[in-house]
Amino acid sequence: MNEASQHGAVPIDPSNTIQGFETSAADPSSSEAWQPVSDRKLRVGIAGYGVCRFGAAFHFQDHPNVTIAAVAELDADKRAELARACRCATTYESCEAMLADHSIEAVFVATDAPSHARLTMAALRAGKHVACAVPAVFGSLEDAHALFDTVRTTGRHYMMFETSYYHADLYCMRELYRAGRLGRVVYAEGEYWHYFGTPLASHEGWRTGLPPQWYPTHSNAYYVGVTGGSFTEVSCMGMPSHIDHLKPENNSFGNPFGTEVALFRTSEGGMARMAVSWDTPGQGGETGRIRTQHGTYYGNYASGQEGVALPEIRRPPLPPGVAAGGHGGSHGYLMSEFVEAILMDRAPLIDVAQALNMTVGGIMAHQSALHDGELLRIPQFNLGEVTSDG
Repeated sequence: MNEASQHGAVPIDPSNTIQGFETSAADPSSSEAWQPVSDRKLRVGIAGYGVCRFGAAFHFQDHPNVTIAAVAELDADKRAELARACRCATTYESCEAMLADHSIEAVFVATDAPSHARLTMAALRAGKHVACAVPAVFGSLEDAHALFDTVRTTGRHYMMFETSYYHADLYCMRELYRAGRLGRVVYAEGEYWHYFGTPLASHEGWRTGLPPQWYPTHSNAYYVGVTGGSFTEVSCMGMPSHIDHLKPENNSFGNPFGTEVALFRTSEGGMARMAVSWDTPGQGGETGRIRTQHGTYYGNYASGQEGVALPEIRRPPLPPGVAAGGHGGSHGYLMSEFVEAILMDRAPLIDVAQALNMTVGGIMAHQSALHDGELLRIPQFNLGEVTSDG
């Protein structure tokens, strides 16, 4: 497959594009085969606009089955911008205030990462379905277990918006894996390269000195998002950073690392190397590849046994007016999947178990790096079973 045609990525201009946030070129045929699953309008609330403008970036406001009922943002100017972008007149000064609006059925939590678990659980307890930006929790195993239990006990739909799941290459890998064309994944790699010479602006400075493996889902998706499996144990190495905000005395996390590379054992018995880096300049983004029992998939190269070409697979059609959007053309697909899961009352693609299996693997990886690569077991999350400690 041709990588450029599969991803349709616009070349990165480092002067004005955050690494990994590149937007796919518009595809005029993307909605040709789309069929509505319902004629119902879902009332959605959007929380958060921040530096990434995520509240409006996933195109909820453009879905034919969605009405944006309200938006919430702490900053008054950004709140007004979010309302304009979402074409919504009702605003709230906080997500908590918006959750009291009983007319809202679902909420998109696009706030700062440290608030994700708290606001998600509050929304679930208020009876809302929840989509949440990554990561599901912020460095806390306690929050991970609490979020898992809250989703189970409330019965509401929860989906984490991990963008790598709808990269064209990973989507193809997942479809081939599900069809039995690949067999078990022997080895997977995922990488999230995002250079922070100075920290990106963030609410209360949460990105300053951020442990790389606390933000692991863009890379970890290149195993979990292909197979639906998990990581069972990890050994991770970190390299002390030369960048000021990534020195332990200069950040609130006591984090010394700008790059952390984890070697995981997978639930299939295979291996996965997952890297997250803040301090290595150069081409950035989110990428990965797999080697399996019956085929290999390396970006624009895919082959089966004895060199037999694997089929080209296209992502599903989008609703009319919904763009594929940012992060490798993933935003519109994630939003549409969440909306359809609610309308059809089915499990969304990235449920709480997959969200936590991606996120918690990174939390344990950072702990391993702080202990010079000590091999650690990883808590497991499975919606068919109780939470265990691996």
